[in-house]
Parts: sequence; C-alpha cells; structure tokens
Amino acid sequence: MNIALLTAAGSGSRMGQDIPKQFMNIDDCPVIIYTMQAFQHHPQIDAIAVVCLQGWEVVLKAYASQYGITKLEYIFPGGDSNFHSIRNGLLGLQKCGMSDDDIVIIQDGVRPLVSEDIITRNIETCNKYGYAVTGLLCKEVIMEYHAGENILSYMPIPRERLVRTQTPHTYKLGTILKAQQTAIDNHIEDTAASCQLVAQIGINDQHLVLGSEKNGLKLTNVEDIELFKALKHVSKEPWLK
Repeated sequence: MNIALLTAAGSGSRMGQDIPKQFMNIDDCPVIIYTMQAFQHHPQIDAIAVVCLQGWEVVLKAYASQYGITKLEYIFPGGDSNFHSIRNGLLGLQKCGMSDDDIVIIQDGVRPLVSEDIITRNIETCNKYGYAVTGLLCKEVIMEYHAGENILSYMPIPRERLVRTQTPHTYKLGTILKAQQTAIDNHIEDTAASCQLVAQIGINDQHLVLGSEKNGLKLTNVEDIELFKALKHVSKEPWLK
C-alpha cells in the first residue's frame, strides 16, 4: 500500500491568526483540504492519514466529508514536536495493520501545492532505492547567520552540493520506524524533518526527488498566503519548453 501521512498538528503561532493555519480558509477552501486533494486525486495513493492538532479532529472529519476526501482513513493525535507527531502517525499506522513494506509518503499539511508528478516520483524512487526526499538544488549563496551579533559569515560548502529540502519524504514503514527508534536510543529527537533524522543516524544514501519552487511553498506567515493565492491560479505557458 501507498499511504500519505500528512502532518497538521501545529498551532500556527508564527502565522499570528485566530485559528491554526492548516484550517484557515483560502478562497473558500481550508489549507489542509488543498493538500489532501493532491493525494485524494493521485491514482497510486491508497489511503490518507492525518496527524491532527488536538481538538480539531471533528473539524477535520467534517471538512473531509464536505470536500469529498474519501481516502481519509486515519486520524492520529499530534505530539509536542514534529518528530513526535510523525512518530504518532507511524505507530498508529502500524497498529492499524500496515506492514513494514508499505510505503509512507510524509507530507507537511501546509505545503498545499505538491504535484501529482512529485508524488509519483517519490513512490518510484522509494520502491527502487528505499528512500526518497524531495528538494531543490540550491541556487543562492548561503551564509551562516550569527543571531547574537546579527552578522553573516562564509560557509565553505559549494552551493552545488546543497539542497533545500521540501516534502514529501518517503520511506517504507518498517524503515522509518526503525530509524526513529535508533534516533531515540541515541537521544536524537530534536529534528526538524524525517530526512534530517535519517541522516543523523548515519544513513547517507537517501535519494533526491527534484521538487519545485511551487512545491516548496510552506504556509508559515501572511506573505505565504498571498503567494499561494497567486501560484494556485498559474499554469505553465504552452510555449515554454
């Protein structure tokens, strides 16, 4: 099976709004529904699971029913960090009978512009290599920021070797659960993403799935909402190669 695991457990404090950002309505549709629709309409996705902010489960179910998200099968409680939220979802899938060989596509619930092609290539790459991480090769010059002094310093890593990771991150269920347990045993839990955790325990052959600037948009502040509203109405001009 191919299962999409969406994280929607954050409080959205950086957005500064009255409700969590994943449940905000943009053009009469909640953000989390935009993300779920990408997986609902993908022919290779068998089920959707959501790790949900406590107290919003009923709202999530109601939205899914209203917008025809029939693949939503599992809702799991969020944790006190991104690591623990994802772990709750993975352990929940295991308890619900998912096998170690089932593929889990881990997606930020507030990255609503994930494309069918990126999902497909994540599944294909994971099937072939065991790991898939979406990202973009860095085009910018990267500097190290020292917050206490508000200064920048040079980082001696060529930008051609740097990747800005996005989501999805895709693994077989048994693989990512084993990686998480290894991380716990080694006190490596303060990680921002699954790909970081997997790398920190010494696995250095995660394969890149090339993402896009649209796919990378994560709704974190008000400016991101403005970008999302503009980008979701834009398609590639037919004359462009």
